[in-house]
Amino acid sequence: MKLLYAEDEVSMSEAVVDILTYHKYIVDAVYDGAEALAYAQAETYDGIILDIMMPKLSGLEVLRQLRSGGCRTPILLLTAKAEVEDQIQGLDLGADDYLPKPFPMDLLLARVRAMLRRREAFTPTALTCGNLSLNQQSCELSANGRSFVLPRLEYQLMELLLLNKGIYLSTEDLLVKVWGYDTEAELGTVWVYISYLRKRLSALDANVAITAKRGVGYTLEVTA
Repeated sequence: MKLLYAEDEVSMSEAVVDILTYHKYIVDAVYDGAEALAYAQAETYDGIILDIMMPKLSGLEVLRQLRSGGCRTPILLLTAKAEVEDQIQGLDLGADDYLPKPFPMDLLLARVRAMLRRREAFTPTALTCGNLSLNQQSCELSANGRSFVLPRLEYQLMELLLLNKGIYLSTEDLLVKVWGYDTEAELGTVWVYISYLRKRLSALDANVAITAKRGVGYTLEVTA
């Protein structure tokens, strides 16, 4: 499961990301509201955790813009303990839940699990193309009775291709959406990971392929 976590306090962010990663979540961490909005609009997440008090844009403003733009990703707000008005406003704007700070990590994990269960009620846990299937919970890529558990970056790249099958995505788009806006990775890194995934597809004898069009980008297509 992939989460976006927006928190401007770096030490707090690092602690929460460590806990979430330990519990097998894939986490993109951002440190201000403008960055949170940009990531949420550019990427596909299973859940979003927003601190309300952030520079550039507040968590409430990010929430408002996402919901007004049609985003239905579950959102958990982190609020100051005494700010009942923020909690009410957040729920009225479309937040799925809120958690007052400070909070025990076990409680945060429980709220995240509850948030994602609600999402699972209407979101399939597997993406498919041809005889290929990607389990979004276990990160398992399968075909013909064989499977691989994909490392994080391979999983994110394959998930993005499956969500956009038949649509060409440029190398620049793939780099930003998988590695992030502030990555130091070069464009050639995308080609390297595409080659990793092509080897996986070949080993699975999948009837889909990652095809490239010069100057346009990459897409996933059924071959037979």
